[in-house]
Amino acid sequence: MVSATPTRMAADVAGVQAALLRLEDPFFLVRTESGLAATNDPAAARTAQVLAAVPAGRPEVLGDEAFRRAHGVRQAYMAGAMANGIASARMVIALAREGILASFGAAGVLPARVDNALAEIRREAPGMPFACNLIHSPSELAMERATVDLCLRHQVRCIEASAFMSLTPQVVHYRLAGLTLRAGRVVAENKVIAKVSRLEVAELFLRPAPEPMVRDLVAAGLITAEQAELARRVPMADDITAEADSGGHTDRRPLTVLVPELIALRDRVQAELGYPEPVRIGAAGGIGTPTAAFAALSLGASYVVTGSINQASVEAGQSESTKQLLVTAGSADCAMAPSADMFEMGVEVQVLKRGTMFAARAKQLYEIYRAYESIEAIPAAERLLLEQRTFKRSLDDVWAGCVGYFTERDPEQLLRAERDPKRKMALIFRWYLGLSSAWSITGEPERATDYQVWCGPAMGAFNAWAAGSYLAPARNRQVAELAAQIMRGTAVTARVAALRQAGARLPAAACTYLPTPLEG
Repeated sequence: MVSATPTRMAADVAGVQAALLRLEDPFFLVRTESGLAATNDPAAARTAQVLAAVPAGRPEVLGDEAFRRAHGVRQAYMAGAMANGIASARMVIALAREGILASFGAAGVLPARVDNALAEIRREAPGMPFACNLIHSPSELAMERATVDLCLRHQVRCIEASAFMSLTPQVVHYRLAGLTLRAGRVVAENKVIAKVSRLEVAELFLRPAPEPMVRDLVAAGLITAEQAELARRVPMADDITAEADSGGHTDRRPLTVLVPELIALRDRVQAELGYPEPVRIGAAGGIGTPTAAFAALSLGASYVVTGSINQASVEAGQSESTKQLLVTAGSADCAMAPSADMFEMGVEVQVLKRGTMFAARAKQLYEIYRAYESIEAIPAAERLLLEQRTFKRSLDDVWAGCVGYFTERDPEQLLRAERDPKRKMALIFRWYLGLSSAWSITGEPERATDYQVWCGPAMGAFNAWAAGSYLAPARNRQVAELAAQIMRGTAVTARVAALRQAGARLPAAACTYLPTPLEG
């Protein structure tokens, strides 16, 4: 706890740190007759020689005020989506109540469950800002359409579009269906936050929707002719998140390269098209500590996004056994493995490798998929090993399960598999890739070595930062508390950096912010 009384003069490490932590007050480093001292009191500072000073700097002023205003939130901080409902309705509600934007993890979730989750969020956090994830699903377009339809029906005013390689009619439909004209100004009621790692994808979201796609939506009666006309005057996204070395879908791009590249691209497109308000650039991937968040904001990011660290929170839709794996992870305990939703394309996701064999087994499946044209072509001995070690059942039984699954979810998949034996093999292998995350979520004890846990190095960085503090155990990691601690630490880090730029040299022990329970 920090004392409510401003520090008069402090020369010891504890006193200097207390003065630094009083973010609602200015900080002065002064020279007195007795030596260097710190104070938050301007009157006290005037009695000495001021060597360096910084103004008040609460977490609420970090980042871009335009982001906070546009989304109606208190802080330039977002909790990104984690698929299969790991970023649960409970998590979204907890953050929405604190004025923090969070995205429901709709990817991989059946429409009926998404429907229930969105209704729950609207009911438990009425009028409060939140987002829903829309993941690009090239092999399951029906799921993408269903998510957009549900977001429109529930009047969800923000989606987090992820894993897109090109624009689809679904994401364009969502964006344009919210366009309206007010006092001569185009208003986009349906906001889009696009999470990207490639410049060519970012540019698609920086520019207006493609004309041919817009015409098709008008012809289908999904948008009006007026909305089609307004579409020429707005970009596809309000915000673009630079996705660096994150968990799940990632190109593992360095944040220090990607954020400046996207800002430069944004500035070029803005100079060309002259939008009334420029698209904001945020940062995600590797952000698990205050110093990482400060670094992202220093690069010019308008906001920061956390993901992996929230997966071990109380509100996350993960099993307790998986959370225990996560809280013991180090920053090097991650690996790349084939993605379930883009398996045939060779797309990979970043997962936890500590305590699970998933990454190695998933890579073996992809190697077999590339080597053979059908399940029947796999040599008998190799097939037997797959059935015994990986699937733990016959591949015929697995296929029967696939038939039942896709009959409910997307029957078109079965028709394609009937025509293409290699497609059938992909669906069978995706059975393992898909269920491995479900086993992690439910904590299936017999499948502990097969858990697929999407995770980036930020998880290990957070664990190292929180070691020995009240946030070390998973049971204390309330998701809103994680956000508060990260942002408070970021504000302290920013204050220390400003002092150092002014030439101040403070004790390292006084400048280190560690998680401490906050007042009220």
